[in-house]
Amino acid sequence: MSKQEQMDKIQDLVKDIKYTMMTTRTSDDHLHSCPMNTTETSIGAKEIWFIGHKPSATVENIKKNPEVNLAYATQDDKNYLSIAGKAELVEDKDKLDELWSVMYNAYFEQGKEDPKVQLIKVIPHGAEYWANGNSFANVFKITAAAVTETAVGDSLGESFSVTL
Repeated sequence: MSKQEQMDKIQDLVKDIKYTMMTTRTSDDHLHSCPMNTTETSIGAKEIWFIGHKPSATVENIKKNPEVNLAYATQDDKNYLSIAGKAELVEDKDKLDELWSVMYNAYFEQGKEDPKVQLIKVIPHGAEYWANGNSFANVFKITAAAVTETAVGDSLGESFSVTL
């Protein structure tokens, strides 16, 4: 698979998976994860956008250490994606207007004018992808490997790593 095909696959997955777990590093050097709604993605332009809350652990952690990880999984549990990147806290009214949807009114009392609204842009620098393939076939392969005491190796699905 070419690098462009890998990037296209990543773009399609992020677009189709509504939520991610964003992991940040705390001031005590512990990992902290929280669910985030991906609002816009352009892997080619190296931008993944989120709307967050200013008084949150995630925003405070980004201020101290901008390195983040985004973990995505499809609902059928067949595709997994991990994206490493650098987060930026952005103040841009035009971008907020572009990304805002009425759904966010449930989280912010004053809508997009709420002072607690925080745009977060993640600039990805690498991604890893895993696909489980056919679940029934995988169960058979795992069972056969367990009985014969052999490893299944890479036959359970597709995977790749790509620098973005």
